[in-house]
Amino acid sequence: MRILFIIFGLLVFTSGKAKAQHSDSNKNNQTMLNLQDSLQILSYKMINDSIEPERYNANYKFIKTLVNSLKTPYSFNFSFDSLKTISIQSSSDKRFRIFSWHVMNNDGSYRYYGTIQMNNPDGKLQMFPLVDYTPAIKNSADTITTSDKWYGAQYYRVISVLNNVQTPYYVLLGWKGNTVRSTKKVMEILYFKDGKAYFGMPVFDGDKEQPFKKRAIFEYDRRASMVLNYEPSISTVVFDHLAPPDPKLKGRFELYGPDFSYDGYRLVNCRWKFVQDLELKNMPTDQDDNFNDPKKMKGNR
Repeated sequence: MRILFIIFGLLVFTSGKAKAQHSDSNKNNQTMLNLQDSLQILSYKMINDSIEPERYNANYKFIKTLVNSLKTPYSFNFSFDSLKTISIQSSSDKRFRIFSWHVMNNDGSYRYYGTIQMNNPDGKLQMFPLVDYTPAIKNSADTITTSDKWYGAQYYRVISVLNNVQTPYYVLLGWKGNTVRSTKKVMEILYFKDGKAYFGMPVFDGDKEQPFKKRAIFEYDRRASMVLNYEPSISTVVFDHLAPPDPKLKGRFELYGPDFSYDGYRLVNCRWKFVQDLELKNMPTDQDDNFNDPKKMKGNR
């Protein structure tokens, strides 16, 4: 009889615990949904408000609200799928996800914001806030930075390089609105070491014209459109070859545009080898068009 009481007690305890966990999960999910609604309103305003101080005020409120939402236990599992004006990209191994967005200044320049959220088994928040340090980075293609001195961009693709490599790393493809005259795109390297997040790694080989070393940066006419995307079937990051409209304008990157040929960086032995004049069966597409141009956001709310 005593054994029956013990078994019954365990069943009641387990059932009660399961109901409590389910209740907590429902409560957390509702909290996240409510916070997402606030984030959606703020993110629209920080992109579309016509007054620069109001865009930044919305941005600061957005940051505070986002941090509060990420503090919710197991928030990593919440997709934020209603947030269309910021980018949220996860690594294939689910080790982290990276939030990134921009605020446009009245002079046509941009400031970038973001954070890396780690996927902790205990559901507690661990993140690396990203602080845009672009103006102070003098040699941007050959500088390793940390999360608090970030070469800001809005990322639209994460490529994992995890096998047969001493330090596993991730390639981030990003859009980087630059000035009223030019736009940039970036092939960034992210890795984690000693409890810190680092950007930039000497894994590029072979491009004599643009000898990128720790990150690849492309600058071109703001009126043009450039493809920079990963083609997994050939393990290659494919991009438009950029050229000036006249050879005499070489080095005037704000005038560069695609010349209808493609180059790439191919993954070979965990390094990215430059390959020229790629023959592509399928024209690559670029995911960043979904979110990077503020003017395209006017109808999205």
